[in-house]
Amino acid sequence: MNKFHPLLLLFAMLWLPAIASAEETENKQTIDTRNLLQVVRDGGVLMIPIGVCSFVLLVFVFERAVSLRRARVIPRPFVRRFLEQLKEGQIHPEEALKLCEDNRSPVATVFAAAVRKWDRPAVEIEQAMLDSGERATNGLRRYLRLFNGIATITPLLGLLGTVLGMIGSFNSIATSNAMGRPEMLAAGIGQALLTTAAGLSVAIPAMIAYLFFVGRVDQLTMDLDTLGQQVVETIASDLWEPRTVSTSRKRKAA
Repeated sequence: MNKFHPLLLLFAMLWLPAIASAEETENKQTIDTRNLLQVVRDGGVLMIPIGVCSFVLLVFVFERAVSLRRARVIPRPFVRRFLEQLKEGQIHPEEALKLCEDNRSPVATVFAAAVRKWDRPAVEIEQAMLDSGERATNGLRRYLRLFNGIATITPLLGLLGTVLGMIGSFNSIATSNAMGRPEMLAAGIGQALLTTAAGLSVAIPAMIAYLFFVGRVDQLTMDLDTLGQQVVETIASDLWEPRTVSTSRKRKAA
């Protein structure tokens, strides 16, 4: 359960500001923020795209949280069994390739690329694994740009809504008999600032999600490289042949 704490923190930062704002201003005579729908109405039309960004963020946070689970990317039982069978010589290339194709995890894809180069030089096997690992990493990084885009766009939408709201507020005061009544100006400015608050409430969790998942992908990529190197050391012809020759020489000497 500890690994989901950053996601719980993300959701709390996304929704609690709006709830706290509603509670603080419930008894005031300025902006009616008793419910989320009223906040959206007071914020103006730009609250709609900000709300859409918020919904998209929640959907893809759940999607990436599921897709980037370590048990899905690097299933431990498969990796342990596969490496043990390779080191002990209990598996043939055809069987190893079938195991990888049946598993279909990213680490199995990288192992399969190495198995197809069985008994080749280490450089050739490593190159095949690098190509396969790059494709697997691209799959792991899917949708991460979406988080970065939401974190960049939503504050700008909020700022645009604030500017438009300020313009409308000043125009209303200039064309009415509101001179000398600062409470009307304060109420208008408060409504205009709602979009900025909403944009930041979405952008901050989006940036946290982006940094969190980037770190997760980097860690998984390093683990894939480490495990792949173990496979290379086991099946490369120019790495295990010298050890075989030295063993046969020892037997002859004995």
